Amino acid sequence: MTDGQMCDRIENEGGKLAASGPMEAGNVLFGRDITTTMAADRRRGTLLISLLISLLITQISAKSSVIDLDEDNWHQMLEGEWMVEFFAPWCPACKALKPIWADFASWSDDLGISVGQVDVTTSPGLSGRFMVTALPTIYHVKDGVFRQYRGSRDKDEFMSFIEEKRWEEVEEVPAWKSPASMQMSIVAQFFKLSMVLRSVHSVLVEEYGLPTWGSYLVFALATILVGALLGLILVCIIDFVFPPKAPGPSTVVTSAGQKADDDEEDLVEDSEVRAEANMKEEAPQGEPPEGGRSDNEADDIDERRSGASDGEGKEDSQAEEDKDSQAGDEEEEKDDDQQDDLKNSPEVRRRRPRKD
Repeated sequence: MTDGQMCDRIENEGGKLAASGPMEAGNVLFGRDITTTMAADRRRGTLLISLLISLLITQISAKSSVIDLDEDNWHQMLEGEWMVEFFAPWCPACKALKPIWADFASWSDDLGISVGQVDVTTSPGLSGRFMVTALPTIYHVKDGVFRQYRGSRDKDEFMSFIEEKRWEEVEEVPAWKSPASMQMSIVAQFFKLSMVLRSVHSVLVEEYGLPTWGSYLVFALATILVGALLGLILVCIIDFVFPPKAPGPSTVVTSAGQKADDDEEDLVEDSEVRAEANMKEEAPQGEPPEGGRSDNEADDIDERRSGASDGEGKEDSQAEEDKDSQAGDEEEEKDDDQQDDLKNSPEVRRRRPRKD
């Protein structure tokens, strides 16, 4: 349509409006104003809806940045760098930290880390594995090395902790306490067992109407039975691995055997008495007794005093005494040797009574 045609159309419409009268012309102008207002409102509504949709998408993307970890996929944190929060839905401090943690998670791609969270009410094994004693608890994990975060709980502090690598100043969790170790896996199983027992206690009290002490009594009896069963299994295993040895033939002591032992004892005593008697009999007969020896010495003293004996008699008596003493010493040595041989003989040792 050209400008001339448009002008002719406007003039024709104006003429029609003028011919129709002032009322109809006003109505047409008012209708056009309403149409323009509705179009503007429609544009505003569309803009508002688009803003709301963008905000919702931002919220969803921020929430999706937080990775939910549980007992099945917690091994993901052993690779790369992580910040993990342990929380509970009923914890007031955890509720206050939730929006801050979500905002921090929205920067995870820029920081080059992964941000996760663990609900201890649904994953009790992880709370035992990490020894979580307070909520919320935050851990920094770098390639399987665990460090507990103890700083301020705000987004800027979290970001500076990662950007400035302040986690290097934090002491590592020792190897014996590492969540990836075997002993902490056993602790995790005990925590899971405790949650199972707690749920059983709740069922007994709430659904079956048992009193609290009745539930405790049931657990006590179950513990005793399980302990007895485990003890029986352990004894069977020990008997299977280390079987008991069969006892040897026992010695039966009869009256005849007792009498034989008594006879052997009497025989040993008789042999000892005979040995002593033989020793006394084989003593040197040429050796005078002590009393005779003392009399001879007295006579010699008298003879020396009286001067009746001469030098030759003295030498002969002295030689005889030396020979007698030497013979007596040799006989004593022989007697001692015989006594030792008698005591050490196999027959005496065999008949010697045994000492219990």
